[in-house]
Parts: sequence; C-alpha cells; structure tokens
Amino acid sequence: MDQTLLAAPEQEHRPRRKPGGRAITVLLLLATFGFLGWAALPLAGLDGDRYTVALVALTQYALLTGIVLALLGFMLRRWLTALVVGLVTASLALSVVPRAIPNTTPAQGVALRVLSLNTYFGGADAAQVVGLVRQNQVDVLSLQELTPEMVAALDAAGLAEVLPHRVYQPGPKADGTGIASRYPVQELALVPQTTLAQPSARVQVPGARDFEIVAVHPLYPMGRDTAELWARDLRALPGPAADGTPRMLAGDFNATLDHTRLKYLLNQGYTDAAEVTGAGLHPTWPGPGSWFPPPVTIDHVLTTKGIAAQSYRTFDVAGADHRAILATLVLTR
Repeated sequence: MDQTLLAAPEQEHRPRRKPGGRAITVLLLLATFGFLGWAALPLAGLDGDRYTVALVALTQYALLTGIVLALLGFMLRRWLTALVVGLVTASLALSVVPRAIPNTTPAQGVALRVLSLNTYFGGADAAQVVGLVRQNQVDVLSLQELTPEMVAALDAAGLAEVLPHRVYQPGPKADGTGIASRYPVQELALVPQTTLAQPSARVQVPGARDFEIVAVHPLYPMGRDTAELWARDLRALPGPAADGTPRMLAGDFNATLDHTRLKYLLNQGYTDAAEVTGAGLHPTWPGPGSWFPPPVTIDHVLTTKGIAAQSYRTFDVAGADHRAILATLVLTR
C-alpha cells in the first residue's frame, strides 16, 4: 500500500501554524506592550513629566495605533493579543470619539463670537487677524504671546476701531497675553501670578448678563523642569463662579482634553466648545504645513453654565504657529 496515503490522515490533524511564526509573534508582543503603556497614561491620569505630557497629547494617535494592532492580531490569529488590545482601544475610543460627534442644542439669548490666537512671539500677520475679527464680527479676542510690537501692529491695522475695550498685559517673547472686546470690560484678578500672563475681565454685554473671561496661556511643558510649572499654571485657573456668573476660559492651554488638569476643569463644570460642536479633534498646533510634531488640539474655549456653544471653526494665520479658533456662543437668559 502507498505510504503516502497512510501518512495523509496524520498530516490532516496537525495544528496549523500561525502566520509569521515566532518572529512575528515577538514583534507583535513588543508593539502591544508599548501600546498598552502609552494607553495607560491618559486612562490613569499619568502626565507628570514632559515625556508623559507629550505622549498623552498624542492620545488620538494611540487610538489609531490600537486599531491597527487589534486588526493585525486578528489577521495573524493572535487571539489573546487582539482581545486585550481591542478592549483597551475601546476604552480610549469612549473618550476620544465623542469629540467628533456634535451634541449642541439651539439656545435663546445674545450671540457672542470669541476668537483666540497664539501670535507666535508677536509674529502673526496683524492685518489678517483684524480681518478675521471684522469678517466674523468677533466680540471678544484672546491673544497669547502678545508683545508690545504686536499691540502696535494690531492697532495700526485697525483693531481698536472694532474692539476698543481691552485688558492687555503685553510682554517680551511668550510672556504677554491680552483681551480685546467690543463691549466694556472691567479688569479682574481671577488668576494669581503665573509664569506667563493670564489676565481676566468682566465683560458687560448689552441685553445680557455680564460674563467673566480668562485669557489662558500656561507655560509650555516641553523644556527641562517645565512640566511642574505647566501644571501649576493650569491649577491656577479658576473653576466656575460660586455666584453663578457665566465664566469662560479661552486661549492656548498647551493641553488636550486628555490631560489631567484639563479633565479636572471639565469635571468642575466647564464645557469645551469644540467638543460639544463635534470639532474636538480639529488640530490647532502646529500650524499649516507642519506635520511634526503630529497635529494636536491644545487651544480651547471652555464655558460654564449660562454660555452655550453653537459652532466652532479654525483658521490659518500667516506668521502664527497655532491656528486661530472661533467659537460662536450664546449668552443664555
């Protein structure tokens, strides 16, 4: 009898080898452990130094990485790897995906348009900034990295004609910050002294309740020994007003919605205008034409009860390394 026919049944019962063999298994496991460590940072609130701060800022990219790894695990029949990665990826998706889903409701009240821009050491095109203010009928403007030269350039371009009221704390390089308003303002001191200026004001809007605004700009957490200062500057930002006065924080937070300090503000009662309008994944830094570091959303308009977000847009501005953000809001009655 042919020996080949006798051997055939035994061969049919041999377990099929997984694609790629041991080498692929090792590589997939290494990638999985790296992903799990990355994903643990935002899920566990671990952003205490500049390296973990940077990795948490890239959480949306961790989500994409998890999707790819889970699919690879499934295709390569590494079932346990696919299951573990899939579960962790789902946890990330629960926090990231809703930012792209609009959740606004029409509100009755007085419309308010707020524009914010980091001017990159005062290098932004002042005429373009004033053009955005005019074209979009901006009511309040938050400016970061506001230098004395930038103040002069903006006024020369006509900013004072449309936004005559102001609380400015200009300074060299990144130190200065300011608020310009169509409506009368009263300077406040809602934020104690921080590394960079973070001025605040009460804005008196005709036909509506007054509201308070802070122009936000904590120190960027990328240099040596800066993460602690960044966290301290964010901790200095005020929570919602105890008397119910509507309050707004607008500016360059140097933080995404995945960072612990920003989560804390949201848990206190703030709402992110980009997130609620479905634009929470629109990148604001770095500016146009730059893909490294990967684009992230670190500029925000946060509002408390009494201020309802209706729409949100970003704009490229020549000379700036951030995109300008425009939130259309309603001061509710």
